[in-house]
Amino acid sequence: MDVVSLIDALGEPAVFALAGVVAGIIFGISAEQSRFCLRAAAVEVARATLGSRMAVWLLTFSTALLWTQAMHTMGIIDLGSSRWLASPGTLSGAIVGGVVFGIGMILARGCPGRLLVLGATGNLRAILSGLVFAVVAQMSLEGALSPIREFISGGWITKGPNPNILWELNMPSGSGIVIGIAFAALALVIAYRNRVSWVTLLFGCGVGFSVAVGWFLTYTLAQTSFDPVPVGSLTFSGPSADTLMYLLSTDSPLEFDVGLIPGVAVGAFVSALMAGRLIWQGWDGARSMQRYLAGAALMGFGAMTAGGCTIGAGVTGGSTFALTAWVALVSMWLAGMAADRLIDYAPHTVPVT
Repeated sequence: MDVVSLIDALGEPAVFALAGVVAGIIFGISAEQSRFCLRAAAVEVARATLGSRMAVWLLTFSTALLWTQAMHTMGIIDLGSSRWLASPGTLSGAIVGGVVFGIGMILARGCPGRLLVLGATGNLRAILSGLVFAVVAQMSLEGALSPIREFISGGWITKGPNPNILWELNMPSGSGIVIGIAFAALALVIAYRNRVSWVTLLFGCGVGFSVAVGWFLTYTLAQTSFDPVPVGSLTFSGPSADTLMYLLSTDSPLEFDVGLIPGVAVGAFVSALMAGRLIWQGWDGARSMQRYLAGAALMGFGAMTAGGCTIGAGVTGGSTFALTAWVALVSMWLAGMAADRLIDYAPHTVPVT
């Protein structure tokens, strides 16, 4: 059955949501198995101990780059029509939002994607933190915090569409693929030195592949839909807020973003169930709870201001080489590293979780 026949049978909203579920399941299984998390990788770099988490993050990033750039080069998708490159970007939002998000992910001990995966395995801290993240993200998008977000985002906007770094530097076609290969080679070197298993590396690649699947599915649906469909891929700021509103209101539309969140949860749950890692986990105390929830709130505002979370801006946006996505990613890394050194760092006493 082709896409048009599937749309005729199920309707566009259901097919869009199903596409999100498919991409989400791939991400959920892969992220749970590989323990993918930018926060953990940033902590390793901050403590000068490049280990398995950095290897997995680099491999995820390189896989997303390779698949996305290869599809664009071969004409399978057109990144110029994506939300990252089709409209102006905000550099001030990327910087400020990235910094706020980076601090938040250290306090919450995980980025939104990691919290969603952990929540699906029985981690109550992650579930409540993820809910706070979604609420604050919605407040930042359309609620009480939106004027602050708009003020920050409006400070420095690109002239015209968001610049593509490769195009601006007049780099030849295929440069993105070469850069992706270079990142992959670095990831494999770090993995070899840390004796990271091939299974972990395989699932790390799966996280990046899920981003490419998201690009392919949304672009394909956009080409067959009668109504305008945003071309994008995985992110957890907007979809978390959209899923929350869908559950709370009968007026919210069924779309890719709404299917993504439950897809990730199902994938992570099945993965943890098969591996025997389902376990209820609670809070260690009031102080711990304050820290996690404060971090989740900062991530919610930061992600909406920066244009995405560590997946949305860092991997999905980064795979397009959109200028503001890379600025947001660097800001998240630097702020996360600095926050870890100031808040958590104590040699040989604080583990990287």
